[in-house]
Amino acid sequence: MNDRFAILIPAYNHAAGVGPVIERARALGLPIWVVDDGSTDGTAAVLAGIGGIDLIRHERNLGKGAALLTGFAALAGTADWAVTLDADGQHDPADCPGLIAAIPAGVRPIVIGRREGMVGADVPWTSRFGRGFSNFWVRCAGGPSLADTQSGMRIYPLPEAAGLGVRARRFQFEVEVLVRARWAGIPVVEAPVGVSYRPGMRRISHFRPFVDFCRNSATFTRLIWLRFFRRRR
Repeated sequence: MNDRFAILIPAYNHAAGVGPVIERARALGLPIWVVDDGSTDGTAAVLAGIGGIDLIRHERNLGKGAALLTGFAALAGTADWAVTLDADGQHDPADCPGLIAAIPAGVRPIVIGRREGMVGADVPWTSRFGRGFSNFWVRCAGGPSLADTQSGMRIYPLPEAAGLGVRARRFQFEVEVLVRARWAGIPVVEAPVGVSYRPGMRRISHFRPFVDFCRNSATFTRLIWLRFFRRRR
C-alpha cells in the first residue's frame, strides 16, 4: 500500500501522558501531529520540549472533535489517512500496523480499534457503560453495528472524514462521524487493539458522566430525527 499515513494526537491537559505516547509512536516511522486543545496544565510546555513533531495549539479548549478537525485540515494534501491516538496512554501505538493491515484493498473505510479486555476490574465503569450505550444508539441512528464505537484509536480516510458535515465538536464527534459515514456510504471496519487501564496508571479522563450523558443524548436525538427526515424525502 503506497498511501500516506500520519499520526494525529489530540491532547487536552495530558502533561503526564502525551510525551510517552509520542515516544512510542516514533517507532512507527510516520509523521506525528499533535493538536493541543487549549491545555492549562503544562501540556504546552511538555510539547514545546519535544522535537520532531508538528504541533498546533488552540488558544482555548474547543473539544476533541474540533481538535481532530483541525488536524484533518492540517494534514490535507500531505497525508491520505490520519491514524488517531488518545494522549492519555491507554492505546499502544504498536497496534497501529494491525489497523492499517485491516484496510481492504481498493476501499477507503474508517477503521476502529476495537479495544480488547474491557471487562476487567481496572476498567472504569463509565467506559464500560458508555461503550454499550453508544453502540446501541449509533445503530438506532442508522450507523454501523460495531462493538466499540467510542474507541479513540482509529484510522480516518482523508479528505472524506473531514467532509462529512459532523456538527459535534466534543467527544460526540467520534460517534456522529460513524453515523454520517454510514449515511455517506463510507465503510466502517474494526480491528482488535489492546487497552491499558492498569492500576497506578496516571490516566486523566475528561469524561463528565452527567454533562456528557446529556450531550450524547442530544447528539443521538438530533441524528435520529435527521435519519427520519432523510427517509421521508
